[in-house]
Amino acid sequence: MSRVTQSLVLALLGGVVLWISGFSTSYLNYVKPGFRPFLVGAGVVLVVLGVAGLFTKRKHDHDQVHDHGHGHGHGVAWLLCLPVFAILLVAPPALGSFAAARSQAPALPKRDPGAFAPLAGGGPVDMPIGEFIGRAWDDDKKSLTGRAVRLTGFVVPARRGGEWYVTRMQIACCAADAFALKVLVKGIKAPPRDTWVEVTGTWVPHTFGKMPNGLIYPELAGTGLARVPAPAEPYE
Repeated sequence: MSRVTQSLVLALLGGVVLWISGFSTSYLNYVKPGFRPFLVGAGVVLVVLGVAGLFTKRKHDHDQVHDHGHGHGHGVAWLLCLPVFAILLVAPPALGSFAAARSQAPALPKRDPGAFAPLAGGGPVDMPIGEFIGRAWDDDKKSLTGRAVRLTGFVVPARRGGEWYVTRMQIACCAADAFALKVLVKGIKAPPRDTWVEVTGTWVPHTFGKMPNGLIYPELAGTGLARVPAPAEPYE
């Protein structure tokens, strides 16, 4: 692979990283917002290295040799660029129902019951799905009892016909470590899979004393539903 080709690949890769992190929000489909400065910095470094390589006067000896392997090296180099073009032209979406249906959420750490602040106001409370799950399982004061809440997420069909989950993926740093946070919605017909919605309702208190074995999702008795655009930041 010639130095010119290497430099073009570096510059192209750096330009794509800069574009998705510095001039759009599509990087949020892959990493948490706090990683933006690092992505921008990495993009700048790659572009500088690529441009510097294009204008350098030093050449390796093999750059002067025109043989069959030289053309093959160019072909391999541009094949390596295909994923870069894919990110730029057809940006993969955030993880959705396909990943959520196969995700086994880890056991969330128990919180001190006193860590939950009182719910203010009389109308529906906008609440992250992770907080709803925490209050449903770990809040000894049962602060969700009788309170209308509004959860935002995408639709994942349940295995039992007609039931569905309002879902949000949670990540620690990037999409590779994502797992699904799910709340079972009752009383509202399931919208199409992967539809982003705001669902309003009240918590259905659990009737068991001790948490049964297996993965159990808290339930919401739905009273209202609205379709919404996918948020710029899709993960919790």
